[in-house]
Amino acid sequence: MHPSTRPDLSTVDRPRLARHVRLSFCRTRQRPILLLPETVVVLNGSGADILGLCDGRHTVAEIVAELGARYRSVPGDEVRRFLTRLVARRWVEAGDG
Repeated sequence: MHPSTRPDLSTVDRPRLARHVRLSFCRTRQRPILLLPETVVVLNGSGADILGLCDGRHTVAEIVAELGARYRSVPGDEVRRFLTRLVARRWVEAGDG
């Protein structure tokens, strides 16, 4: 099955931004953004932190652990759901662990 068509991410998947997507910072909005062809998506802080770790090297479990080290509570299920939604939109690709 092609990685972008899987229904859910596992903890060993290694997500990365799709080639046509770039994580950036909008000075005007003072917010992190995703730049896509003809689209800009304004992110909240936690979304930007998650995507900042989507480099194709970190597993989902490692991303959750890293965020847990930065913040008190990081619901792993929410991180996986967020990434699963972005995989469905083809903004994130998930390589097998």
